[in-house]
Amino acid sequence: MTVYDAIRLRRDVRAEFSGETIDDAALTRILDAAHRAPSVGNTQPWDFVIVQDPRRLCEFAAHVAHRRERFAASLPPEQRDVFNPIKIEGIQESGTGIVVTYDPDRGGPHVLGRHTVEDTGLFSTVLAIQNLWLAAVAERVGVGWVSFYDEEFLSDFVGASAPVRPVAWLCVGPVTGFQHTPDLERFGWRSRRPLSDAVHRDQLR
Repeated sequence: MTVYDAIRLRRDVRAEFSGETIDDAALTRILDAAHRAPSVGNTQPWDFVIVQDPRRLCEFAAHVAHRRERFAASLPPEQRDVFNPIKIEGIQESGTGIVVTYDPDRGGPHVLGRHTVEDTGLFSTVLAIQNLWLAAVAERVGVGWVSFYDEEFLSDFVGASAPVRPVAWLCVGPVTGFQHTPDLERFGWRSRRPLSDAVHRDQLR
């Protein structure tokens, strides 16, 4: 599979997890790919917390379900009708959660490349997530990024003390297949912008 194939096939997986747990060898290869991401000042400011205990997966899933309900209640009725059928997580079905954290103190106070743009450390962590995701696709493994949670709850859940913060909970596991069309497009939430709308010459217009 070429990197272009992996990019085209990549989906935010929710309902397609097979119920099997990823094997350790594949998980190690995927994490190794994530760990090879570029990082500002070569700080590698990320850590990966693997959660596979069914009781802990259930606990986090319950927290996410509560946050989903609160979001749904905040929507206008017509948007709520579109949102309700959309599955927003596969925490228990995937069998594996990977919590990616960011440590801004890694590398010390003088990080080469972060002097004028503080967020480059956070950007580096997101690059590791992208590496992980594309490697997972190459392994025919699904990834779903869960965002319906309170950051403080997830920090406590994985023992991340400030200034370390969780950036993502990723559901990772074997899948029955990848959807041809992303869920949010299939359910009518939002369509993808054409490339021509996103490309600008010299200035953003």
